[in-house]
Amino acid sequence: MKNKTFLLLLILLVSSVSRAQAPKNPLFIVKGLLLDSITKEAEPYATLKIAKKNSPQKAVKMAVTDLNGKFSEKLSEPSTYILTISSVGKATVQKEFTLTEELKTIDLGTLFVSDATNELKGIEVVAQKPLVKVDIDKIEYNIQDDPDSKTNTVIEMLRKVPLVTVDGEDNIQVNGSSNFKIHVNGKPNTMMSSNPKEVLKSMPANSIKYIEVITNPGAKYDAEGVGGILNIVTIDNRGVEGYTVTLSGSARNTGVGGSVYGTVKRNKLTVTGNYNYSLNNSPKNYNSVLREDYTGKTRLTTDNTNDYDGSFQYSNLEASYEIDTLRLLSMSFGLYGGGNDSKGDGFTQMTMDTGLPVYKYATRNKTDGSWYSIRGNIDYQRMFSVKDRMLTFSYKINTEPESSDSYAYYSDMEIPDEWKQRLALENRRSDGETNTTEHTFQTDYTTPLGKMHTLETGAKYIIRNNVSENNVSLAQGGTDDYTYNEKKSSHYEHLNNILAIYGGYSFKYKGLSAKAGLRYEYTSQEVNYLIGTGSDFNSYLSDWVPSASMGLKIGQTQNLSLGYNMRIWRPSIYFLNPYVDDSNPSAISYGNSELKSEKSHAFNLSYSNFTAKLSVNLSLRHSFNNNSIENYSFIKDGILNSTYANIGKSRTTGMSAYINWNASPKTRIYVNASGNYSDYRSPSQNLKNNGWYGFAYGGAQHTFPLDIRLSLNLMGSTPYISIQGRGSSYYDYGLSLNRSFIDKRLTLSAFAYNFLKKYTDYSNSISSASFLQNTNSSYSRMRYGFSVSYRIGELKASVKKAARTINNDDVKGGGSSEGGGGEN
Repeated sequence: MKNKTFLLLLILLVSSVSRAQAPKNPLFIVKGLLLDSITKEAEPYATLKIAKKNSPQKAVKMAVTDLNGKFSEKLSEPSTYILTISSVGKATVQKEFTLTEELKTIDLGTLFVSDATNELKGIEVVAQKPLVKVDIDKIEYNIQDDPDSKTNTVIEMLRKVPLVTVDGEDNIQVNGSSNFKIHVNGKPNTMMSSNPKEVLKSMPANSIKYIEVITNPGAKYDAEGVGGILNIVTIDNRGVEGYTVTLSGSARNTGVGGSVYGTVKRNKLTVTGNYNYSLNNSPKNYNSVLREDYTGKTRLTTDNTNDYDGSFQYSNLEASYEIDTLRLLSMSFGLYGGGNDSKGDGFTQMTMDTGLPVYKYATRNKTDGSWYSIRGNIDYQRMFSVKDRMLTFSYKINTEPESSDSYAYYSDMEIPDEWKQRLALENRRSDGETNTTEHTFQTDYTTPLGKMHTLETGAKYIIRNNVSENNVSLAQGGTDDYTYNEKKSSHYEHLNNILAIYGGYSFKYKGLSAKAGLRYEYTSQEVNYLIGTGSDFNSYLSDWVPSASMGLKIGQTQNLSLGYNMRIWRPSIYFLNPYVDDSNPSAISYGNSELKSEKSHAFNLSYSNFTAKLSVNLSLRHSFNNNSIENYSFIKDGILNSTYANIGKSRTTGMSAYINWNASPKTRIYVNASGNYSDYRSPSQNLKNNGWYGFAYGGAQHTFPLDIRLSLNLMGSTPYISIQGRGSSYYDYGLSLNRSFIDKRLTLSAFAYNFLKKYTDYSNSISSASFLQNTNSSYSRMRYGFSVSYRIGELKASVKKAARTINNDDVKGGGSSEGGGGEN
């Protein structure tokens, strides 16, 4: 009996130990990758539902894909399961799989999801897609998924984009710098880079898909643009065959506009095009200047009013033809531009500091102008049997005609003889035309080396020809009898030949990625003055431009990146042309033909954490420049002179923060903020200035019953800092409301911004040891109106584009027609 009892206890003990050593829950895993079927981009935050095949309605696991579209989920027991994947606006994907004791881990590989062809009625969408994506060298903001894009212009949407600030006067900065370049669909446009404020505040945001802030441009990009590159990607459509047309119209207190967008796909050919046209009429604005000349002991005051109206048009036509699975031919044609008319009146008076009058006169001016950028390009892309190996050949032609016909009249003049020659107040007509034409040839080659390494190389050659003719005619005695004046006129040619080669290397292993590259650029410039001041000259520039960046993925949602890049900024003809613009006799401006390229070095550290609930991006940046091109002013013979020189030494340290919180499935709260400390010095001119600058844009969006979407936005900044002065602080606010009908084919929107006060006041000052000038401006930022759009047809197609194409961003753009050249 004792033996039997002992044997029984031994059996129970062994059994107990065996059960203790055996895993209680055998580990079973299913994993995979979800991509968009057309773009092959990752589909983040798609909803995963896993259920047993014999009970498909009862989920045993719910989850979402990560930022890169990946998923890996643990299950507790072997069985045959059904995986259902759903995402906003996408067709549902289902996949059956079986886990057994022998097959505990299964990799479903790459799954593809396509746009939904039918909209289910009665289903309420309760998920919000993230508006921001982060890569090792860029940040992407999804304009199309933001309800505010239905009513806003592009410049207003830019206030939401991380690392971008737009102040109260619509001046744009990227990475804390106003020196940046703009691309559209990966292709640069010099006109947009030179006049971003004027173009982007006229362009409707509903034509934009997303905006990329390329913070660390690699070796394949031209070295130009200290702050980086803004790449604006226009809307396309995705899917199979068919057509779609969208018609839109808007009316606001400052004008009206309309647009048409259409796409058609037939077999291997896809064509898409859009056209926008708008009329703008700005309320009268006011400007006053007070300048104190310490040396001459004088005080000058100027009061001006100005009316402006104009038109803007934007069009784009793209087509692609798939020769076969490895060869693609794509073409595009685009146009930006418009015309403007302005009229103004002013009164200028100078007195001694004792109050005694020196001189006074009244002015009246009017200007008719137009500016356009017309481009076309063709790209041939050849893929190979080796995945991601690619060869492209590209050609681009671009022309940018501008014209300006302006008149200045003087009256009520009381001017002593000693000042008559200095001011030269004669009625004048300035009739100017400029044009930039460029041809660009480029080839790029990319090839992987194993699974972790990639090499890329390429070459580019640009032929760019700038021509300008500015004819000045003068009339004496207040008449309209104008006589051509050759001394004040200016005709010149500016020819650029630019050769660039680059090589780049990238590495990726699990969560670690790195990029490094080196670019060489050689530029020859030839300037010939046919009429006017200035001596012919040649300039040769040679630059080596390194770049490097590294990224680390922490977990499923967090990313850490570190980067360094050197950027150059070449002076354009606006800065080089020594033509004297004396249309304002008391304040003249001119360029400097001896300018050299400036070089900027920047280091940045960025952290991001993007989840379905909370998105955060924090960026720390430090940059320095020892020969920056600065616009500086000084008093000579009682007249303010403004020109350019390589006199600046700058140091800037700043931080940017973007936060998006999906407080509920229907509520989004967001903040885009930045701040920096800058130190500017010019030992040669005995100038220095430093200080803090802060900017913040925030708001909330909520979807009410009946799919009514309301947005509230607030923004503001502290005064900005320059080498000779500072600007003023400001704040703005706005509301927008929109709703879609008829299966989201018809969309109605209304908006109102700064509706409590018609006029907003701004001020800025510049100074030196010899003078102080304060400028106060008052103009309307009140806007209100509504828009309507209607979509016809169904299409799920996109124009395929070459992965490599021409990007010309090598030249430092001028300002507007009032810029340093003054030739327009």
